[in-house]
Amino acid sequence: MTTRPTLARVAAHAGVSPSTASLAFSGSPRVTPATRDRVLASAAALGYAGPDPLAASLRRGRVGVIGTFVGERLLYAFRDPVAVQLLDGMAGVLGTHGVGLLLLAGDYGRPTSEQIARIPLDAAIFATCGLEDDPALHQLRARGVPIVGLEGPDLDDVVLIDIDDRGGTRILAQHLHDLGHRRVEVVAMPLRLDASRGPVNAARRARAHYRDVRHRLEGVEDVFGPVPAFETPSNAVEEGVVAGRAILDVPAHRRPTAVIAQSDVLAAGVLKAAEELGLRVPEDVSVAGFDGADLHWLGETRLTTVVQPTEEKGRLAAEAAMQLVEGITPPDVMLPVSLRIGTTSGAPPADR
Repeated sequence: MTTRPTLARVAAHAGVSPSTASLAFSGSPRVTPATRDRVLASAAALGYAGPDPLAASLRRGRVGVIGTFVGERLLYAFRDPVAVQLLDGMAGVLGTHGVGLLLLAGDYGRPTSEQIARIPLDAAIFATCGLEDDPALHQLRARGVPIVGLEGPDLDDVVLIDIDDRGGTRILAQHLHDLGHRRVEVVAMPLRLDASRGPVNAARRARAHYRDVRHRLEGVEDVFGPVPAFETPSNAVEEGVVAGRAILDVPAHRRPTAVIAQSDVLAAGVLKAAEELGLRVPEDVSVAGFDGADLHWLGETRLTTVVQPTEEKGRLAAEAAMQLVEGITPPDVMLPVSLRIGTTSGAPPADR
């Protein structure tokens, strides 16, 4: 029977103590180069790959994993260019620390309470939407897992990396107001993850889980007052098409002159719906979004949108998580956003 090589066997083969062999693998300056070379040569001869990194991390009280909870199914996360950019920013930082990123879905794939209780995590990042009463959030807090929230939740023991959703949307709404628009409708991201689709009534709005959705609605209403909103069940282009058709496929006198989508992905769907209905953008209807995503498939069309620093937000979230792991509590951060005027906004039709 073949005996699995161990650090003790390597140490005996090299003629050193197990503690010296361990220091040699860790690169400690307390071990001379000649001794380190002898230990590594013995390890190679015995087929020993090195100490178990999981065991080493557990001895340090860490597992080398940061969990990231995304707001929807992973399918949508990987189709959303903003989510991909956000995760890329996180992974870039965590990679330099030798820490892994564990993605956890926010919809049907969300782990059960029993699973969350067993998942080994050094820290958790709630990456999208700011769900303030998520059971996973409160369970991890009870476990003492350090938490970073993006755009919420606003809790004393959660480090917040935020953007000015309300202020950014207010600037966008003011741009449309200054162009002369008065009939405006909103295509909203999910207010709750329950697959609802359709017009948002007052009761539904009052029960909205997601802070960024609420704030982007409020930014529009700061300028226009109460406006109709159509909720989508997920942040996907095809849902923007459905919402766009529902809003725009009506008699001209009832049709909004501008549609504000709460994401660029949804706005792209509204643009597609307008094209299918034979409406010109922006001559017949203006369309605006939020995020500043790279929607290369729009070609020469440049979406009027609010630009947020997505990759920087991901980097800052990962850096905050690593500081929490080290026992340092970083301050909350509010990142600025900016208006980018493209080709999809213009004056409303003169006869309406």
